[in-house]
This record gives sequence, structure tokens and C-alpha cells, in this order.
Amino acid sequence: MLALATEFRTATEATAPGIATQLFGSGLIGLREGLETGIVVMILVAFLVKSDRRDALKWVWLGVGAAVAMVAAIFAGIHFGTSTVTGTAAELISGIASLVAVAIVTAMVLWMRTAAASISGHLKNSLGRALAVGPLAVTAIAFFAVGREGVETALLLVGYAENAGDSIWPLIGLLIGIAVAAVLTVLLYFGAVRIDFAAFFKYTGVFLVIVAAGILSYGVRALQIAGILPGGSNLAFDASSWFDTSSWYGTVLQGIFNFRPDPTVLQVVAWVAYVAIVLPLFLRPVTSPGPARATPAPSDASDLPT
Repeated sequence: MLALATEFRTATEATAPGIATQLFGSGLIGLREGLETGIVVMILVAFLVKSDRRDALKWVWLGVGAAVAMVAAIFAGIHFGTSTVTGTAAELISGIASLVAVAIVTAMVLWMRTAAASISGHLKNSLGRALAVGPLAVTAIAFFAVGREGVETALLLVGYAENAGDSIWPLIGLLIGIAVAAVLTVLLYFGAVRIDFAAFFKYTGVFLVIVAAGILSYGVRALQIAGILPGGSNLAFDASSWFDTSSWYGTVLQGIFNFRPDPTVLQVVAWVAYVAIVLPLFLRPVTSPGPARATPAPSDASDLPT
């Protein structure tokens, strides 16, 4: 089992995707998750400015900073654990981390699908109540609103980066994506750009579902190597003889979607079942809670103060 785990990890490192692929995949994740977080912060800041409560902005930024620090600590802790432990234990940690990432990403993607229409009103109502309570409550609102998105991003990147052989490029790509999202958020706030949020989150949501399916497949393989799941030697197919992992299509499929040319039967079943269940749930029409109570999500920043 130890030899199999070492062989699997060595093979993963040897066939790690190209730098451009790693940057693109993690960068798109950073852009989507960063823009989600940016929109949350933008709503909170705009509400305080419109309410003439600029004095409370420092407590929002304190909550945002604390959430970023927490997310960085979570990412560093998981990454440190998976990079310092070797053999079967490393595969066990990687497998569990991947499954946790898939569970959280799935929950957040499906939640955002239904909550997007009311998230603005919910945040404003919560912040309004927090202002009446005091600075600590305002900080907590910002902390949990940003932290929720950040934890999803950290776990998603850990699961995604496992396929890159401990490369630094996925982290760099994530930071670039977040930086672009931050710039877009500022431009949105001042009305310099407009984005069709419904289309953006729909298509990037589909992308995340496919990425999560690949991470699930990776986690299944890791747990098979660790001896937790059966069927580690039962391959569904083996395309290694013609699938060139160094080609453009090989680096894209492997680097972004965790595709392997020799998956096990359980990996294929898990991937197909996940996509077949989660993708229709994500794409199904959203039922409106009623025109009287619904608060539509902003399609642009035209109603935000300048």
C-alpha cells in the first residue's frame, strides 16, 4: 500500500500540468470567489455610506481582515499537513480534504443559486440590526459574510492544487484572480463597469461543478490508495498509451478538471454520479419566493453611491 501511494504521488508530480494551465484554472476560481466576496463587501460598504454611517466602515474592514487571516490560516494548515506527511497518511489527508472541499463547494454553489436574489436585502437587514447593537456586531457580520466565501475558496484550492504536485503556481493564479476581482469590484462600485451577474455566476457555477467532480474523483483515488475505499486496482479504462499528459488538451483536462488517463471504476462512477445529480440541481429554474418579498440582486452598481 505504501509503495502504491508513493507511486501515485510521484506520478502526479511527474505529470503536473503546465504553468499556464495552473494559473488559468486557479485564477478563474479566484476571480469567481473573489467577485462573490467583493460583492458582499460592496453591499455592506454601500449600505453604510448611504446610511451616513461612515464611522462604522472601520469595523467592516476589521471583520474583512479577520476573515482573510482565518482563511489564510486554514489554507496554510491543510497545505502544511498534506505536504509534510508522506505515504498512506498523506493520501488519507488529501482524500478527506478533497471530500470536505467538494461538500462545501457543492453546498455554497447550490445555496448561491437560490440566495442570490435576496442576499443584498438580507445583508442590509443584518447590518442594520448590527449597527444598533454595536461595533462588535458589525465586525461579526463582515467576518462571517466574507469568511464563508473564503473558507470555500481555501478548501477548493487545496483540493485543486493537489493535482499540481505541490506547485506554487495555483496559489499565484488564485491571487491574480482575486486581484482582478478586487479591481472589478472597485469599478463596479463607482459604476465604471457593468457585469451580467446572472450569466457570470451561472457559467462559472457550471465550471465549479465540473472542477468539484474532478476533485471528488481525486479524493476517491486517494482514499482507495489509503485503503479506506475498495477497488484501487480495478481500472475503468487505461488511455495512457495515447493520452499525452504534456499536450495542450492533456494539461487542460488534468490541470483544471483532474482528469486521469487511468481512472478506477469507482472514480468514474463518483464523477458521473456527482455531475448527473449536482449539475441539474444547479441549472434548474429558481422559484421566486413572491414579488412582494423578493429583493432582486443588483445587476450593476448604478444604485451604489459614488
